[in-house]
Amino acid sequence: MPASHALVLNASYEPLCVVTMRRAVVLVLAEKALVVEHGEGSVRSERLTLAAPSVVRLTRYVRVPYRRTAPLTRRAVLERDGHSCAYCARRAESVDHVVPKSRGGRHEWANVVAACLRCNRTKGDRMLGELGWTLHFAPAPPPPTTALLLVAGRRDPAWSRYLAPQAVSA
Repeated sequence: MPASHALVLNASYEPLCVVTMRRAVVLVLAEKALVVEHGEGSVRSERLTLAAPSVVRLTRYVRVPYRRTAPLTRRAVLERDGHSCAYCARRAESVDHVVPKSRGGRHEWANVVAACLRCNRTKGDRMLGELGWTLHFAPAPPPPTTALLLVAGRRDPAWSRYLAPQAVSA
């Protein structure tokens, strides 16, 4: 069975979005995109069989507005932190504000980390210094391509070379 999503690249090989397999096939059949990487399986109709596209590139360059950072969501924070608790490195199920909002902390990438339920409950609205805790890493905004991957739910290994930081233009 083919993958359910495909990565769409601009004509300049800049990653644009992740679309359903059906949309990727329609783009290819309408000659608006070319298949760059084939996935597993095939897509069939009554008269046509195509290798399932994993990565497609648009034939014409599309101007897109520049987005400075990815939207800050729970799912995006967990993805950025690899589902690992910033305090104890166990599996994280929730997010926590390093400087609690009740103490003036802002809801921004540099102040939000993934946390396991135990650490989140223990920390509550206290500062790290009060507990003697430290972060395992410094939180920062994720690369812009992380937002693309959140749509798909899983990463296709064929996408990795197109999502490398040097492939994203500023």
